[in-house]
Amino acid sequence: MKILTVLTYYRPHTSGLTIYAERLARAFARRGHQVTVMTTQYDPSLPSEEALEGVRVIRVPVIARVSKGVLAPTFGLVATRLVIEHDVVHLHLPQFDAPGVAFRGRLFGRPAVLTYHCDLLLPPGMFNRFVNLVVKFQNNMAGILANHIVTYTRDYADHSSYLSRYASKLTPILPPVDLPAPAPQAVSAFARDHRVEERRPVIGMAARFAAEKGVEVLLDALPKILEKYPKAQVLFAGAYQNVMGEQAYSDRLLPRIREFAIHGHWTFLGNLDPVQMSAFYPNLDVLTVPSLNSTEAFGLVQIEAMMNGVPCVPSALPGVRQPVAMHGMGRVSEVGNAESLSQAILEVLDQPQAYRGDIETIRSLYDPESIAQEYEKLFESLRK
Repeated sequence: MKILTVLTYYRPHTSGLTIYAERLARAFARRGHQVTVMTTQYDPSLPSEEALEGVRVIRVPVIARVSKGVLAPTFGLVATRLVIEHDVVHLHLPQFDAPGVAFRGRLFGRPAVLTYHCDLLLPPGMFNRFVNLVVKFQNNMAGILANHIVTYTRDYADHSSYLSRYASKLTPILPPVDLPAPAPQAVSAFARDHRVEERRPVIGMAARFAAEKGVEVLLDALPKILEKYPKAQVLFAGAYQNVMGEQAYSDRLLPRIREFAIHGHWTFLGNLDPVQMSAFYPNLDVLTVPSLNSTEAFGLVQIEAMMNGVPCVPSALPGVRQPVAMHGMGRVSEVGNAESLSQAILEVLDQPQAYRGDIETIRSLYDPESIAQEYEKLFESLRK
């Protein structure tokens, strides 16, 4: 099968959406499909075309940025050619260009499937409010034109004003999750570099430094945790400098973070590649996902942590609460409530044995090959 995957950002950009798309595209390629990823050349230094682990990546030039999005005037032209060349079109939303691509699927008889990752909620401001409205309109047009829509969980779909409109053509498919097996020497080296044994317990957070991720909730919860565990530290894995659209948020929180960092209670690790992440997780005592709104639909990092035996404390957002509900590895805290977050983290730290899960079952459920197979069944049913 010839599969065209379309999204605004692809690797090396790092987000849950891009990681999902990359894992799935590679799994399709391993299973013998011809896979093309069409995306934007958001960084001019990136090649316009290359092959990455069996996946053909085509990047369309960008002339300007608009908030967290981009303008790529030739996107439609390239999409027309690629839709004709492929058997099925797989779109990842939110994405401004999605309705145009889905329309081309209809026009040329190619089934178009949307995977809806999350809502888009930009920071306050008149211009961002306008952008939000435009993207919502585009997403709705894409939903109307698409043949089918995939969501991570029924929980998120039931609470989404967008997805509830398309219940008749909606299928939940769990996200693909995999990481390299942790190398003992790499895990030990990570522990030495970050003085893990001297500064336990270790609370992990893996995310972009962005307003919707709820970093301030963890900051507010940390003093209560330090009362009981005065040597506790937070290891933050992910982009934290020059994050698109988040400078004001960063400027507001960094002075508080520096106070914790001076005393060894907070360390920024920056973006970690998959091998480095496989050394990161085994050094944690708990991972937290204190996200604040529906821009977070699941929290893939929770499954990565659980695969390494690490319990999680997410917020009680629809979808985000599901990994803990499904696998019993952790506690759920109230959204935006620092007191609830500190209490849940302390409960997990106090009784780690109570939050052990069936790691092999978790790995099997989220194996990219299994997830790719679910998509293949859906694609084939739409091609008949």
